[in-house]
Amino acid sequence: MLGHMTLTQAMRVPADAWDATIGATCADSPGWDARMPDGWGEKVSELSALLHSLKERSGCSYAELAGRCGVSASTLHRYCRGQVLPDSYGMVERIALSCGANKAELAELYRLWAQADAARLEAGRKPVADDLWIPAPASAGYGRRPALSGRRPMRFTALACVLAAVVIIAATASSPAGRTAERPAPQWISGPAWSQPPTPVAAGFYGVTINSSSGAMPTFRVGGIRLWDSGTLWSLLEPARDRFDWITLDRLVGSAHRANLPVLYTFGGTPQWAAPDAPLGPYPDGSRTAPPDDLKDWVRFVKAVATRYAGRIDAYELWAFAPSPHFYTGDAATLARMTQQAAAAIRRADPAATLVCPSIGNLWEPASQQFLRDFAAAGGYQVCDAAGVKLAPQHDGDTPESLVRLAAVIERTFHEAGVHPRLWSTGTVYRIPEDHKLDQAHAIAYAVRFYLIGMYVRYDRMYFYNWGGTKIPLVLQAVGGPPTAAAHAVDTLQHWLTGARITSCGHSSPDGLPAQVWQCQFVLDSADGREPVRAVVRWTESGTASMPADRGADTVRFLDGHSMPAPHTLQITEQPVLITIQPGR
Repeated sequence: MLGHMTLTQAMRVPADAWDATIGATCADSPGWDARMPDGWGEKVSELSALLHSLKERSGCSYAELAGRCGVSASTLHRYCRGQVLPDSYGMVERIALSCGANKAELAELYRLWAQADAARLEAGRKPVADDLWIPAPASAGYGRRPALSGRRPMRFTALACVLAAVVIIAATASSPAGRTAERPAPQWISGPAWSQPPTPVAAGFYGVTINSSSGAMPTFRVGGIRLWDSGTLWSLLEPARDRFDWITLDRLVGSAHRANLPVLYTFGGTPQWAAPDAPLGPYPDGSRTAPPDDLKDWVRFVKAVATRYAGRIDAYELWAFAPSPHFYTGDAATLARMTQQAAAAIRRADPAATLVCPSIGNLWEPASQQFLRDFAAAGGYQVCDAAGVKLAPQHDGDTPESLVRLAAVIERTFHEAGVHPRLWSTGTVYRIPEDHKLDQAHAIAYAVRFYLIGMYVRYDRMYFYNWGGTKIPLVLQAVGGPPTAAAHAVDTLQHWLTGARITSCGHSSPDGLPAQVWQCQFVLDSADGREPVRAVVRWTESGTASMPADRGADTVRFLDGHSMPAPHTLQITEQPVLITIQPGR
């Protein structure tokens, strides 16, 4: 017995407790190489040294930096000490960007990580969790427990070090927290993230939010428009009770109709006269962030809009953003009542209109997740055709692929709420005064990947925020100006996928791809009308990856419009490419 704890019991101590205690006690002991397979030291030492230097330069604590990167402080500490190789370069990049790394440092980090990852692959090992490695078995029999043999056998000094650490943590392990069993690593699953029979990608999927009251429309291909920051707030359309000003909304709806673009009208911006004591919103018109004092004012306004634009406005988003100090400061139950009342009024005036429940934002935060659950509990989602959410990056510099983690949080929150609606992302929200503007190459890549990630997470509509404005990190087109290269790339993506039926999406080794590579697969009509053609859109989250061409690969198409015969080895970059695969080859 060691402090009333046997060695067997000690081995059940949670991994973070071992890392904090054994790592500090044994890191410099001969033979100690925590969680590192044989021969890896030289492969990761340079990577960890660079990460550690960036961390020190940033002045951030491990806890602060871990919070930015979405990992535990102990895991981040192991990355920076070279005890663990991150299972994807995306994690390395998040750490580096949070520390203020420049492009040259990012490129060097990718080179070092790729070398270490190649060594891992040569050793036949694969990641099971953030910080645990096991060998990939040639076969596994039923009922057989896989051996966790990824650690190097310890020499005597290292074993003595472990025993010393056992004594140190014995008291902790005897407490209820210390006796908590470590959660088993999740099973390894090979295959795409999801697959389905070929399903059409709707033209309306590719939306933009109009940030102009001029009536100008995009001059590149889009699938629909959303009206917000376009001079169409409730406070502007009804400046006084029962006195309406339809000039701007008439102009925008008319322009969209002539451009054959479906319109999503977004409600929001309570007039000052309807809630005089409520908090002010961010707009100069004096609009308020709370519900009106009398919900009858709300119902009359909704009825007036739906009656005037019946058959011309295709869908209604029943509030812009909640909860938010800038857009909605009421409670979830009141917003649910407003949603129910608005739905009833619109159904009577325009039964064909699509109703989108108020978009919930800041869903990285527990408070917003609870608001969603409260809204569902109050019956808000029962009257809508779809739910609005904001797929927004958590940090400046996050890649579009980081939204997949947020989508998983949103899916879990809806599951906890007991509702499973169709989902529309009504605009990625940038912290406009804070976030850095993208260079042209990243603007092209991120604009296209915004929509591809929407396909990956299986949303029905994606509305890019915004069209017409110039103060956001990624601009598609300024009012009165030509489309940017990013806008042309979005147009090209839609051209590629005209009439496409999507079948699956996945990424990295589970889908048989190199690390950092993402893809979505489609079926396209052939040019000669014969057997359909299989196609795949493929890209990296960061950096470049090489891989063999798919069997039967015919053509590679690029976002700048050029194409070439598929080579034997494909170079995949951050800018997506379309690879067509001829049948029967």
